[in-house]
Formats: sequence, C-alpha cells, structure tokens
Amino acid sequence: MRGIPGLKRLRLKIWRRCTLVFFLCWAACWMVVSALLFLVHRSVFSERCTDEKSRRILARLCLDYSSGALTGDLCEDLCVAQKLVYKHCLYYDRGKKVIQADWRGQPIILKSKKEIFSSYQHLSMLEEVETQAIPETELLLMVALEVKNVLGLELSNNTMEPLWMRRKGPHWKAQVASMWSLLQQEEYIYFSLLQDFSKHVLRIIGSCGHFYAVEYLTAGHAWHKTLFPLENVVGPSLAGSRSRVRAIIDIALSFLDMVQHFDNDFSHRLHLCDIKPENFAIRHDLTVVAIDVDMAFFEPKMRDILEQNCTADEDCNFFDCFSKCNLKIRKCGAQRANNNLQVICDKIFRHWFSPNLRGPLVSFPQQLQLQKAVRECAEPAHEDATMHQRTPKSLSELYHLLQVSQRELQRAE
Repeated sequence: MRGIPGLKRLRLKIWRRCTLVFFLCWAACWMVVSALLFLVHRSVFSERCTDEKSRRILARLCLDYSSGALTGDLCEDLCVAQKLVYKHCLYYDRGKKVIQADWRGQPIILKSKKEIFSSYQHLSMLEEVETQAIPETELLLMVALEVKNVLGLELSNNTMEPLWMRRKGPHWKAQVASMWSLLQQEEYIYFSLLQDFSKHVLRIIGSCGHFYAVEYLTAGHAWHKTLFPLENVVGPSLAGSRSRVRAIIDIALSFLDMVQHFDNDFSHRLHLCDIKPENFAIRHDLTVVAIDVDMAFFEPKMRDILEQNCTADEDCNFFDCFSKCNLKIRKCGAQRANNNLQVICDKIFRHWFSPNLRGPLVSFPQQLQLQKAVRECAEPAHEDATMHQRTPKSLSELYHLLQVSQRELQRAE
C-alpha cells in the first residue's frame, strides 16, 4: 500500500515531463510555421499593388526612355508632355503589372509581363551592329521564330504586319529592343495579331518600351449579381428588370458569336483555358471582349500542352482545358475533350439561366427550354461523342432559344 503513493508521484513526474516536452515541441513548431508564414507574407506583401510602386515603375520606364534604351509611340506623352497621366494601380498578378492611366482624356490600361525593361531577354545582335541596321529580312525571320515559339504558329510576312516596326532613324536600336520585349509577351502578340480580325479582343492603343496600352473596359466579377456591371453599358436609368434581361440575352448571343469566331475564323482553333467573368468585359454595344488571354492557345500549342504523361484523366486537366488519359500508353490525348462553349455554358450561362433567375419577362416554357439547353451544353460529352461533335448542335439550339427570347422581350415593350 505504501508503494502506491510513490507510484502516483512517479506517474505525475513523468506526465509533467511529457507535458513539458510536448509544449516545447509545439512552441518550436509554432515558431517554424510563423517564420515560414512571415516569409510568405513578406513575399506576397512585396507584390501588393500600390500607387507608390506603380509610380516608381513608370519613373524607371521614363528613365530608360531618356537614356535611349527604349522607345515607343506613347513614351513622349508619358515622360515629357504629361499627356499620359497615371491614375492608379489595378493589380499585380504573377509578375504582370496592370495600371490604369488617362491618355489625352481617355482612360486606358497599361500592361507589362515584367516590371523592368532589362528583365526581358536582350537581343545580342544589337550590340554587334554599330552604324548599319539589321537587314529587314533577318528581323522578320526573328519575329516569325519568336511567334512560332510563343504561339506555335507559322506566320507569313503579311500577317506579321501589326508586330513589325518599319520606322528607321537614330533610335532604330531602341525601336528594335522595345519590339523584342513586347514580342516576349504572349498577350501582346495575341492582341496585335487579332486587331484587324476580331472584335472580341482588346484594342491596342500604343506602347512605350515593354509596356503596351489597351482600351479601358470594366471586367466582370463572379460575385456580381449579373456577372458584369450592366449599369456601365445600359446606363443607370435603363438598368430596370427588362433592360437587364435584354442586355443579358444580347451579351449571351455575343458570347456565342465569340465561340463560333474563335473556333472557325482563324487558321487554327483558339482555346480559352481560363474562362471566368474576370477575364471578359462588355463594350457599350454589348460585345463580349476577352481582356486577359494569358491562358489562350491556338490548336498547335494546345496539343503540345495536353499531350503529357498520365495515370488517370485527372492528370490531363489543364485549367479549363481537358483531355483523356490513354491508360495503355499512359499518355494524355492531344485533342481537347471539352471546348470553349461547354465551359462558357458552365461558368457563365448557368448563372444567368438558372431556376433562381425566373421572371415574368420571358415566358415560363421558354425559360425551361433555355435552362435545359444550357444544362446539356455544360455537361461532359459521352464516350461515343466528343464535345466538338456536340458543339454545332448546342450552339444552334442556344442561338435559336436566345433569339426567340429576344423577340418575346421586344413584343412586350
């Protein structure tokens, strides 16, 4: 019986020691995790979008312009005449800098994939040439090779016209160096090449060094009730229920036009692999515009991206672009299994044409048909039918139903 109190004391001592060891281990782990969180937080904080940093970036751009390192048709207005005026920083995302400015009273957006001009790959042959310019044929070949490397496309000299600066003079080296920095930005190449071929991409206004300016449009947001701020396009006085529904139907039709256009009107199909409201905007004529095409790929590049090793279909998912895993050879298929229309139906149209948005403006049977068509469009294809085979049927059905809804609204006015 005497040994029992001693045993209790021993157990208590062991328990206290274990508790102390546990507390020390917990404190050490907490300190390590806190240090890691601090480092991560400091990294994120350094990329925080601030007016101070954005002004500093543009000041550095103008310093490079004054030294003759870079040039562009907007540099004089930005750095000398003060006709291009900084407004505020919009966002920094994975290195990309996006800044809002006013140019001669017009709002514009300045974009660059990197902050500093010297961060872009340098064209070494510019240092080798002193008084004689690089032959134009050689420069055109370099542009063509860069476009093929970035987009996977082979372009003729005529097609490369929007990418090419033909001006000569004392600053031709700065012109070529600036052009080369812009050609290292996929989005700039897309917007430039598609300027004259598509109303569904942003218009490029000009450039200064590695920064290029595009038209200002308000992006959509997933949290917005109608996904896009319709008061900016139909006006606050017209933002009543009927005007909103009519605008949504017109915008949906424009989305379908964009899908058909990107699928059929270029030499290769253009795949959008990051479809969300934030990557689109609406012009005042209700045209849908792709404002962020960092994750857009023409067919040759898309096939290279998808064709990877795999052990299951999940390994073949590249954001919104999917393919199937061939388990026999453990390789993803090069052909995309879904398509732009399916993702737009899933991420955009489902929100607009869901049972929660029923109203008296469009007849109830018509609403049910639209909801059914959108649901079928958004569903994955069966094994015996690819999404590319289903697209024409879904596209034509949605066109028809939206146009019928449009006529119903017109008759109700």
